[in-house]
Amino acid sequence: MKRTERLSGTWARAAVVIAASFLGGMLTFFAQGLLPDALTSFANSASGWTLVTVLLLAWARVPTALAAVLGVASFALLTVGYSVSAQMQGLYYNPTLFVVVGVVVGPFIGVATSWLRAESGWRAAAGTALLAGIGIGEAVFGLTAVADTTSPVYWTLIGVVGLGLLVGMLVRRIHGVVLVVLTVAGTAAVAGAFVAAYSALGAAPLS
Repeated sequence: MKRTERLSGTWARAAVVIAASFLGGMLTFFAQGLLPDALTSFANSASGWTLVTVLLLAWARVPTALAAVLGVASFALLTVGYSVSAQMQGLYYNPTLFVVVGVVVGPFIGVATSWLRAESGWRAAAGTALLAGIGIGEAVFGLTAVADTTSPVYWTLIGVVGLGLLVGMLVRRIHGVVLVVLTVAGTAAVAGAFVAAYSALGAAPLS
């Protein structure tokens, strides 16, 4: 009975993640017009959707394999929800690109979020490097490539969040020279790859 109850709770939380992702994507569209200019980029960036996905999965605390699947579903549904809201306003947004991005990176985001719960070791290091690297990478991209057209406030904040995650995990959970070096180097590598990928795609904010 207890096993059945646990499974039921797991799938119920997964359903909440799916529904909240779609609704969150819809709200993202409207948030662009509601947020102050300094924070508009939250509703207009990949890191904004990544942050929503991570927070939902961190709340759900589902097994790693399911987290990988929900990482794809959450990111894709955020994109679709955004597109639906645009269509409701008589506008058109093609979600294909970011759905593909979600399919590619979603499993890694899901697994990384799950691995952050690891007490220590390489899983905590890898999860930290990926998520911190995304935040720092988008901060670098935002403060350079789109600095002329967006406020630096959100980019700075998401960079601080990424750096805070890195430092916090190093202080509290990731110990030993090898793991520390791997975490820091991994974060730098992910951040660099993020900037390179966005630059290669000519990726602009969502609008």
